[in-house]
Amino acid sequence: MNGQVLGACPHDCPDTCSLVTTVQDGVAVKVHGNPDHPSTDGVLCAKVSRYTERTYHADRLLHPLKRVGPKGSGRFERVTWDQALDDIAARLKAIGERDPQAILPYSYCGTMGLVQGEGMAGRFFHKLGASLLDRTICASAGAAGLTHTLGGKVGMKVEFFTEAKLIVLWGSNSITSTVHFWRLAQEAKRQGARLVCIDPRRTETAQKCHDHLQLLPGTDAALALAVMHELVVNDWLDHDYLAQHTLGWDALRERALRWSPERAAAVCGIPAQQIRDFARLYGTTRPAAIRLNYGMQRVRGGGNAARAIACLPALTGAWRHRAGGVLLSSSGWFPVDGAALRRPDLLAGRRPRTLNMVQVGDDLLRPSSPSFGPQVEAMVVYNCNPVAVAPDSGKVVRGFSREDLFTVVLEQFRTDTADYADYILPATTQLEHWDVHTTYGHTDVMLNRPAIAPVGECKPNSEIFRELARRMGFDDPCFADSDEHMCRQAFGDRVDFEELLAKGFAPLHIPDAPFAHGRFPTASGKCEFFSAELARQGFDGLPDHVPNHEPAGSSAAYPLAMISPPARNFLNSTFVNLQSLRDIEREPFLEIHPVDAQSRGLATGSVVRVFNDRGEYHCKAEVTERARPGVVNGLGIWWRKDGLRQTNVNELTSQKLTDMGNGPVFYDCLVEVQAA
Repeated sequence: MNGQVLGACPHDCPDTCSLVTTVQDGVAVKVHGNPDHPSTDGVLCAKVSRYTERTYHADRLLHPLKRVGPKGSGRFERVTWDQALDDIAARLKAIGERDPQAILPYSYCGTMGLVQGEGMAGRFFHKLGASLLDRTICASAGAAGLTHTLGGKVGMKVEFFTEAKLIVLWGSNSITSTVHFWRLAQEAKRQGARLVCIDPRRTETAQKCHDHLQLLPGTDAALALAVMHELVVNDWLDHDYLAQHTLGWDALRERALRWSPERAAAVCGIPAQQIRDFARLYGTTRPAAIRLNYGMQRVRGGGNAARAIACLPALTGAWRHRAGGVLLSSSGWFPVDGAALRRPDLLAGRRPRTLNMVQVGDDLLRPSSPSFGPQVEAMVVYNCNPVAVAPDSGKVVRGFSREDLFTVVLEQFRTDTADYADYILPATTQLEHWDVHTTYGHTDVMLNRPAIAPVGECKPNSEIFRELARRMGFDDPCFADSDEHMCRQAFGDRVDFEELLAKGFAPLHIPDAPFAHGRFPTASGKCEFFSAELARQGFDGLPDHVPNHEPAGSSAAYPLAMISPPARNFLNSTFVNLQSLRDIEREPFLEIHPVDAQSRGLATGSVVRVFNDRGEYHCKAEVTERARPGVVNGLGIWWRKDGLRQTNVNELTSQKLTDMGNGPVFYDCLVEVQAA
């Protein structure tokens, strides 16, 4: 096969680029951005531009493997697909006959594809009756906050940020995490827009903005409420928009008036005048746009913080402009037929328990009990690397080390999690299978065609679950659906599949200024400052500042707050094993401010022990003003096996949850740092 094949980037990034793969004699020789897709505009990030390196990597898993050594030792032998699948099906069937809830699927966004993600896998586990997984490890607090305020994961259209006169990058290191948005922000900057970054770390993005508010982790809601205070006292309000298109304004106004800049400054650790200046900028600049990202919601009060920030555009009437409003996620716009893809009807009335993926460390160590249900006896892990990624990883490792836990891992590489598998099943990469994608940064449906045949004996996730279903005796017709057919099912007749086949993408038809006249997808049709649904659940109906589980400065033993943002050239734990990207990142390190380093006798290059009650992590120190005093930055997510003592930063993070959405609190973590 020769030519160019249209595809889509599968990774957990808001940009969801359109790819063009050049194929010669059946080999993918180049991957580049599609110049005909407006959002991609021919450009890929450094990670995905190296995608052929990933597909043809020397360490790529090419055959099924069975464990022959102790768990975690990485000792396996090659077996045939029939041997592996027959044994796996027999083991799962035996457990399922006792109680299928003892089987736990564990997956996240190793691919964002609807087919290779939770498509055929969802059908398989629903038919089996396995435990359900609450997939919360990234974005659920912010999603809940947005849903209780705007009615869903919706917002302004990304392309109109170029027309904004003020862009607030709130918790967004766009240069690292959404490079195509950064190009839009730069275009706006060239046309005179002011850029403001709000982030505890002096990121690459913060350095290139006009202003940087370097607040303490977990204090974003306090800042937003103080901005509201200034909007009220200076009357930088759109009274007509507030009257017609919002719910609960009088109560929110009363709360905001209790949050003076001085009060917020004491909480946020920044000058009160900086808050006043930012509020004036936001209150007097039209149009003003907020690009919110998920780092700020990985703390105890993350849902409330997202709510408070999402309220701001309604106060000033920013939604009237197509270049005004807020964007955290656009995924709520997509008309996905999830029931057709995942077939929850196959549960046939059963109601399995739901386990939260954030707390897998605890759950794998729990015995059977009336409140918990059966002990987890088997895990099937796909599109995820929980041993590296899940919090409190010392417990996660102990759980995966259980000799009585039967673990199957679908993977492309020998990850930390794969080392603990009883069977590793080799999975295809994006160049080797069909899939269809929504996005959370723009509003185009994306199609991925296979550019090459699967390498070695690799199979798509969908095919692995089809084969297991057949061996389990699941004969429902849906298990015979092809991947292309499932791509067509994903949107039904709501998206033109012929357009997807021809172009690789199909834009959704959304108004340029979707909330100019209200019409939010809430129950009231208004921006809900007060959420009756939250109040019914026993929560505060208004957004508020909810302090961290582990507030900065609250512990003498662990005086430093730690956040763990992604390294620029990795995507969570993906791409860590690509040598060209590892060469850029060098090695695991911890950013620490010169003041904190000096008091501990540390210099750049020092080996440090970072620790708290949950564990310890050894890495190199980098003394830098990217960190603010009192806060250290442990960039991740390196595989544990690459650590100085085979741990990574998640040895220190906790399994506590957010205020809403049951999300993780990776950036709500206190530590101490010493010379090792």
